[in-house]
Amino acid sequence: LPMKILILNGPNLNQLGKRDPDTYGTSALGEIQNKVAGEFPDFQFEWFQSNHEGELIDRIQQAEEDGYEALIGNWGGFTHTSVAIRDALDTVEIPKVEIHLSNIHAREEFRERSITGEVMDGIITGFGHESYILGVHAAILTHNKT
Repeated sequence: LPMKILILNGPNLNQLGKRDPDTYGTSALGEIQNKVAGEFPDFQFEWFQSNHEGELIDRIQQAEEDGYEALIGNWGGFTHTSVAIRDALDTVEIPKVEIHLSNIHAREEFRERSITGEVMDGIITGFGHESYILGVHAAILTHNKT
């Protein structure tokens, strides 16, 4: 059955396509949104990007109340630093999948640990824009188990 999925994107992801294309690819966030929508035409997605931690936390806290059946998050740099986002995610009971365009384990040491990933159902990392598509598949699998 088609799902209602919230996809949250953290700091600097509004710069995709321009920022370090060797690491993050050449697709802008809007192009990734179109690819995901094309792959799952019957699903309802809401995409939200913010460079502000509190705005992301507000959306996380509101997700279940707004009727979302899953949450996918690319927390950007907050992945490695934000206890506050981690704590907000910890109370969310719908399926939660963390995704990263780059392989965080093949990068600088400080990027290898995901604070937020500790409270997610799983993490997909290193598949470029396909990480978003794989994230939706993972959200579907997790949702169907519940």
